[in-house]
Amino acid sequence: MFSGDSIADTGAPAVDWAISDCPVEYPSALELMRQRVTAIRDNQSRELVWLLEHPPLYTAGTSAKDADLLDPGTFPIFRSGRGGQFTYHGPGQRVIYVMLDLKMRGLDVRSFLVALERWMIATLVEFNVVGETRRDRVGVWVRRTMRGGTIEDKIAAIGLRVSRGVSSHGLSLNVDPDLSHYRGIVPCGIHEHGVTSLANLGLPVTLYDVDVALRANFERIFGATRRVELTAANNLSATANGECKPLADNKKAPVSGLDTSAR
Repeated sequence: MFSGDSIADTGAPAVDWAISDCPVEYPSALELMRQRVTAIRDNQSRELVWLLEHPPLYTAGTSAKDADLLDPGTFPIFRSGRGGQFTYHGPGQRVIYVMLDLKMRGLDVRSFLVALERWMIATLVEFNVVGETRRDRVGVWVRRTMRGGTIEDKIAAIGLRVSRGVSSHGLSLNVDPDLSHYRGIVPCGIHEHGVTSLANLGLPVTLYDVDVALRANFERIFGATRRVELTAANNLSATANGECKPLADNKKAPVSGLDTSAR
């Protein structure tokens, strides 16, 4: 039994909670988010938390520096409207897109960010991992004692976009991704610290385990959820018989908008 079994009484309607079993291409996810945010803003849809994986790729936030793209030929690169710098998404990482009406909930961006950090830290506690935040570094960090001293690695990233009071994008938690894929970028523009995952910490945790913990602890902070199927997302990533569709070739040159001429 997870410690997140109590549900906060926020007065807001239950949030739609969706999980995609097959990896979703990044442009498709962006379009679905855009449509849902518009519908939430127009009171045509409920708020949504969407859990998914992406095929291997890099995204560049609004503060990304071209110099932090170390290997532009490794994976596709997508300019994103979220805050932050470069990050990696790929199999074994739980991506969590959070589309909430902050205006309805009486949250400003800062208080929302703090609530997201609390949510992730509480989720990690379920696996006996102590997550911490830092004033000068967004995300959730894990301290480890190594030979020669203590190091801090990022285990969860946060990158948000808020448009007219409705959030999109969100968080990513490293469950068991290929951490070598981070070598093509300077993650979040931070040179001094590395990245880790639950698997790298020696924890054989599944995405299902993580999803259960995420939902329980989300409800403790943000209120009730209801499980839904995202038909549009399922149609994009799975065949009629439920098998995952083949993904596009992810060994491509980066998209336009990045200056890679010096590399």
